[in-house]
Amino acid sequence: MFKRFITAGVLLLAMAATSQAEQWTLDKAHSSISFSVRHLVVSKTRGHFNDFNGTVDFDGKDLAKGRVEFTVQTASIDTDNQNRDDHLRSDDFFNVEKFPTMTFVSRKVEPGEGNKFKLIGDLTIRDVTKEVTFDGEFSGAVVDPWGNTKAGFSAQAMINRQDFNVKWNQALDAGGFVVGDDVNIFVELEMQKS
Repeated sequence: MFKRFITAGVLLLAMAATSQAEQWTLDKAHSSISFSVRHLVVSKTRGHFNDFNGTVDFDGKDLAKGRVEFTVQTASIDTDNQNRDDHLRSDDFFNVEKFPTMTFVSRKVEPGEGNKFKLIGDLTIRDVTKEVTFDGEFSGAVVDPWGNTKAGFSAQAMINRQDFNVKWNQALDAGGFVVGDDVNIFVELEMQKS
């Protein structure tokens, strides 16, 4: 559930076409940070965060010099179930009163084949910061009908929520637990050149 913000790193590739360091900002109306986690062993629960923001600074001559920063407001979690969302906001999970944000700050980008890359950086959830690697893909850059330069990115990663002190669970009589430990994070971003 905590992975969404991270994906912002994907944006770096889009800047590769530029020749100077430039800042890109998030087009929130065309972006999403979502997640999935196992429920009762047999199914997956999906959700997203409604309030997030991020920026990218990138030198098109050198991908490794790019920088991504992303922030997610934890209280904006939305799984389409009010009771569950309230539980996720409690100290059993995010404790949004004490830890109102999750953040991701990139350390480096490793180019891959074609438009693919790995974005490596520090993810902070609650009171824990861990290195996380996102698998990313640059979708391309265009000029929209209003003259704005836009770029698209996708990224995903898997984290273990226990690593970030998100520990609540309940054992099932038949074996297993109510909530899985592995959380898949999916990021779809549209960025605009500032």
